[in-house]
Amino acid sequence: MKGNYKGAPARSLLAMALAGGLALGAAPAMAQSTGATIRGQVMADSAPAANAQVIVVNPATGLRRTVQASEDGRYAVAGLPPGTYRIEVQSGGQTTTRELTVQVGQTATVDLGVGGVAETATTGEATTLDAVQVVGAAVETRTSEVATYISNKQIEALPQNSRNFLAFADTVPGVQFITDASGNTRLRSGAQSANAVNVFIDGVGQKNYVTTGGISGQDTSRGNPFPQSAIGEYKVITQNYKAEYDQLSSAAVVAATRSGSNEFQGSFFWDYTMTDWRAATDFEKRPGATKAESKQEQYGVSFGGPIVQDRAHFFLAYEAKEFSTPKTFRIGGGYDVGDLPPELQEQFGSGTYTSPFKEDLYFGKIDWLVGENHYFELTGKYRDESETIQVGDERLPPAGTYNTNQETRVDLRYQLTAGDWLNDAHITYEDAFWSPEPANFVPGYYLVTGNGGTSRDGTLIVRSGGGDNYQDKGQKGWSFQDDLTFTGISGHTIKMGVKYKRVDLETLEQNRYNPQFFYDVNESLTVPIRVQFGAPVAGFGDGTASSDNSQFGIYIQDDWEVNDHLTLNLGVRWDVESTPAYEDYVTPAEVVTALQNSNTNLPNSGVDINDYISTGGNRDPDRNNWAPRFGFSYDLNADQRHVIFGGAGRSYDRNLFDYLQNEISKASWGQYVYDFNTALHPCDTATSAPCREWDPRYLDPDYLRSTSVSGAGREVFLMDNNLVVPYSDQFGLGMRNAFEVLGHDWQTEVMYSYVRSHDGIAFLLGNRRPDGLFFPPTPPDATDPPPWGQGFAPFSNLILGQNALETKTNSVYVKLEKPYTRSSGWAATFAYTYTDSEQNSPIDGFPGAFNAERIEDYGWFPGKVPKNRVVASGIWDGPWDLTFSGKGVWSDATPRYYQNCNVSAWAYCYFDSYTPDDDFKQVDVAVEKVFDTGSNVALRLRFDVLNIFDWTNYSGYEDWRGGAGEPQNPLWGTPNAIALPTRTFKLSIGIDW
Repeated sequence: MKGNYKGAPARSLLAMALAGGLALGAAPAMAQSTGATIRGQVMADSAPAANAQVIVVNPATGLRRTVQASEDGRYAVAGLPPGTYRIEVQSGGQTTTRELTVQVGQTATVDLGVGGVAETATTGEATTLDAVQVVGAAVETRTSEVATYISNKQIEALPQNSRNFLAFADTVPGVQFITDASGNTRLRSGAQSANAVNVFIDGVGQKNYVTTGGISGQDTSRGNPFPQSAIGEYKVITQNYKAEYDQLSSAAVVAATRSGSNEFQGSFFWDYTMTDWRAATDFEKRPGATKAESKQEQYGVSFGGPIVQDRAHFFLAYEAKEFSTPKTFRIGGGYDVGDLPPELQEQFGSGTYTSPFKEDLYFGKIDWLVGENHYFELTGKYRDESETIQVGDERLPPAGTYNTNQETRVDLRYQLTAGDWLNDAHITYEDAFWSPEPANFVPGYYLVTGNGGTSRDGTLIVRSGGGDNYQDKGQKGWSFQDDLTFTGISGHTIKMGVKYKRVDLETLEQNRYNPQFFYDVNESLTVPIRVQFGAPVAGFGDGTASSDNSQFGIYIQDDWEVNDHLTLNLGVRWDVESTPAYEDYVTPAEVVTALQNSNTNLPNSGVDINDYISTGGNRDPDRNNWAPRFGFSYDLNADQRHVIFGGAGRSYDRNLFDYLQNEISKASWGQYVYDFNTALHPCDTATSAPCREWDPRYLDPDYLRSTSVSGAGREVFLMDNNLVVPYSDQFGLGMRNAFEVLGHDWQTEVMYSYVRSHDGIAFLLGNRRPDGLFFPPTPPDATDPPPWGQGFAPFSNLILGQNALETKTNSVYVKLEKPYTRSSGWAATFAYTYTDSEQNSPIDGFPGAFNAERIEDYGWFPGKVPKNRVVASGIWDGPWDLTFSGKGVWSDATPRYYQNCNVSAWAYCYFDSYTPDDDFKQVDVAVEKVFDTGSNVALRLRFDVLNIFDWTNYSGYEDWRGGAGEPQNPLWGTPNAIALPTRTFKLSIGIDW
């Protein structure tokens, strides 16, 4: 890490303090975000039992911890894997024994007594000990953390379309599990994108450092990030998370994997649905349309058991999914399939296509307990998936993209306990790559209509030939993270930690490797009017980029029980990441010369080009990433039934390498456009740089690329020299209540939340007109067109990356929950979210803000979040070993952005938003029957009905409102894509032993 930075002495002191604390632990360790804590006070004859011995044992695995209570009888046992524990207390020759079930990352308060003193235990409610022996999501009330637990019971019982364990986070207020029209899934919280989320599995973050999606493997994928059968339970923290959580600015998902036990157990499952088991979409019901063949098949096995009784265990899981998803074709420009050439008619076929997908997921885990104080875990995951994407609408199958997604992760954990100290460590390795490439390496074929004029940007009728998407992007490297917990000060749980990661980020981006030829249906089907293609730039590379990144973070936090009413959660963390590919980049000399001579350099351009010219020594990592986090909870009656809570904090995410690498990849792989001189589309080769006379040799990709080896005419991407890390500031205030209805315990939570995110990266157009202005001076107040291709000779366009994106979100969360217990046999949840959000641009997807001079010129747009959203779920253990479950989602439509050119003149086009009239609604139900064979083998038969009422939900709309001076497009705002599933029946068979 290079360069000096302010605040170095303070940071050095913090680093020394952490190092000193770690040295006291005398051993390395892992992050404890998944470990539970049991704490409380031991009383003997109505007085604190000084120096009482507390022994916590997990009978299923033999895990054992022993601590000694303090002088005032207080004790704490931290870092416990989720499970059921036997608690033994010994004091003055007397012994008390109780059992308690704790969940992932939970803090359970258990006050114990010997000598006739009554014991109580709570996990957030004032109840007897028996009441908290739950198999569901007990609520932890005395915390500022805004968290919802997803239990193993919910994961196993609730209906679900795909075995993605993150889908159950949809029941959390403020969180959406989104499935787009292509079946790709992502998780988002509030108004921020999915990139701001992080998932921690067994304490290790799964962050995607290169591409979008938040976690590795979730960029453009229908696959699952982890085998669901290997997930024991998890919680979702949407706000007020503690300082141990890093590399996120919205929600944190904290999951614990399953482990083997002292009994050999296993399970097999098979899920299936097909074409005849789903209702036709609205588009498939149209005259002449056919129902596309579809299939969803998922299967897997998991098993585990002892290696050495009470000492070592193993667990293995395998899951596979094979999907065939229908895609619908359409012909653009008002043409019919009969107007197409015979070859394209054959490719169009019946107007539908079945897109295949295949995924294999493997997980393995070995744990080993050495004595009472030494615990080891070794886990590994492998993911392999492939699918055909980018087929549908006007895009025929040959133009599709073959996408592969591979990921390997290995994690070695060592945990040491020594009295009041708990020290955990992880050494991890990861290798994850996302690799789309053309399904066919041949030239692409666009059939367009020139609309009767000379425009080469006519309406697309259909496209075929080879696709233009060719990428290979990913990350691989290792990390070490160490956390230390100290509970030796009465009322305090102090955590501190350090993480160092060395990860290689790699990208290959050779888009338009297959040249894309455009043909005007009004002129010729064999002589193109335009070609778009990519080619390596001689002397600069071939579109690849790599960076050997270093990440370093430290934190310290204190959970302080001030008294029986007030608890404070105080923490701060600091992170820094060095990206040599960005910091050491040198702007090519010919680009610098062009910048100095371009219209961008004029005084009235609003651009200081020196902010973007890198010398290789004028860029530094952003080291000002201090993230203070403060939270409180106040128990009104000291009985954990009515608790006011709140907090404020800052959380830093990170800059995606896919954005930073554009300087390098675009400099070494140019993208070009040639216009061909034809009768209907004439151009002058003497005065127009991209104009060419047609030559059949251009159909040869190698010949075509050889004509632009100099790099002239390509786009140039430049990043701001002072990029900082995106972050969010979060504020919240709420109240939790616990109450009893008809003998059942319920919890409620009401909260107001405000989140402001800053400094997301956006790309703006750096070109300027001859006078240095962005828009033409006449007509007055023009807002279109931007100066594409102007003022940056010999290059085509200048794209500038900078910190610009912001969101503002006001939310109200309401949660009502009755956790599942064995005694009651049922559970219910209700979550309502009201969101009023804004973002300072109409960006949706790649952050290109090219239609305004500055990001401020866009104004504020409604955030892409439903204003009102309700999710309800229920589970009931019925008679005859039947389990019934259901889940319903109701929400307002999500706002959409579009460019409105339905104005008096094209120069007045502007961006706007609208909200469709169609709300989202879906109800899923399931029933499962368990057959006991009497030989320790159980057979499960399950039926799911997804979208039981067959409500139609849409995922796409016609956003073109019409051209300048034209009547409004009558189809504007009407749906053109269906969100699956329609009503679908799914069969599942399982065997447990």
